[in-house]
Amino acid sequence: MQPHQYTHAVGARSYGFHDLKDLMAKATPARSGDLLAGVAAHSAEERAVAQMALAELPLGTFLNVALVPYEDDEITRLIMDSHDAAAFSPVSHLTVGDFRNWLLSDDVDSAVLAALAPGITPEMAAAVCKIMRNQDLILVAKKCQVLTRFRNTIGLAGRLSTRLQPNHPTDDPSGIAASLLDGLLYGSGDAVIGINPATDNVTQVIKLVTMMDDIIRQYEIPTQSCVLTHVTNTMQAIDRGAPVDLVFQSIGGTEATNRSFGVSLDLLAEARSAALSLKRGTVGDNVMYFETGQGSALSANAHHGLDQQTCEARAYAVARHFKPLLVNTVVGFIGPEYLFDGKQITRAGLEDHFCGKLLGLPMGCDVCYTNHAEADQNDMDVLLTLLGVAGCSFVMGIPGSDDIMLNYQTTSFHDALYARRVLGLRPAPEFEAWLQKMQIFSGDSDSFRLNPALPPAFQTALRRLP
Repeated sequence: MQPHQYTHAVGARSYGFHDLKDLMAKATPARSGDLLAGVAAHSAEERAVAQMALAELPLGTFLNVALVPYEDDEITRLIMDSHDAAAFSPVSHLTVGDFRNWLLSDDVDSAVLAALAPGITPEMAAAVCKIMRNQDLILVAKKCQVLTRFRNTIGLAGRLSTRLQPNHPTDDPSGIAASLLDGLLYGSGDAVIGINPATDNVTQVIKLVTMMDDIIRQYEIPTQSCVLTHVTNTMQAIDRGAPVDLVFQSIGGTEATNRSFGVSLDLLAEARSAALSLKRGTVGDNVMYFETGQGSALSANAHHGLDQQTCEARAYAVARHFKPLLVNTVVGFIGPEYLFDGKQITRAGLEDHFCGKLLGLPMGCDVCYTNHAEADQNDMDVLLTLLGVAGCSFVMGIPGSDDIMLNYQTTSFHDALYARRVLGLRPAPEFEAWLQKMQIFSGDSDSFRLNPALPPAFQTALRRLP
């Protein structure tokens, strides 16, 4: 059934939609990026009608209609060629609206959703997302459990991990070390110790990776490190013998978007193979770390007329293919041209987390905004809390919420500690045991607290800092 056949009358007015791409875009909750692209609904009434039409669409339509042409886009080919028909069969008879109801039903639990994930395409996830309220997105995401492992276990129920992000505007080793120590003393860093380098070249990557590896080995920290540089830099660092744990790359949902990032599926496969060859994981071999974000395809003029939420969901097909340890949406980083205010950022964060988890990804979120967006830290408190309720795998931890290198606002070590305390969440189990061993945390696992004194193991390290 083709979407142009959908027409809905409201009073004397009739609405029609040109194709499936148009229907998906018009059904999307309002956001500035879709207005910028000229694909958004012209009114709340048109959006509601599109959502009703989308709810009646058979879920299997997405297996027969490619939103980006198969012959033009390797992401479309990946989605279509890797689809698991057997996994899809339990829901193959449903409409998008029926699928929503099925996902929310009590009969659908973590095991059912894990078995379903290979049968769901990104476009199916995006479609059902568009007709769900925020509470629906939270409830279903909460039921999804995705476990990944390298030196610890990410994604267990009742756990919230953090990326310790000791960025520095000049990559000063003492500044990085001070931020790193600060984060560890607040229980941050179990997802990854990940640095955005100010000087982005292979020599600097090797220097930073080696520094982090020395600290992880010296203190026997059950975590992993990553320098968030281009994948080709990481591959060259591996060739030179650098102690690389995770390979990072920003990715998008179309071949043209990834081309603008300087990557392809073949290049990512080569990078993963190189990282696996090092055999540095102790409890698992998930070696990839991907970042995404609504608006990246539009900003590269590579969105093929799609709405930005559907483009974002397609990026998760790329991530899923490479079995990553971590994936996160940098939800408000691009700016108000794409997500205008706190309300739009909140909605996008919940959408991205839901779609990623539904597709079987270890989904985290950089709960963030730029200073020219109509948002503030109170908006981020709300989104952080909602994501914690929804079972988000990890969030960012950075001193004072203010990234002095990238110049945007995100979540702090204190914010992550707040989320853990108010929601009864704990770090990854291996990291939690280390925190107690190092006397950073005390008390039992259900009522941990920070020790007020500097743990003995770190007193010497602190004296070394200028």
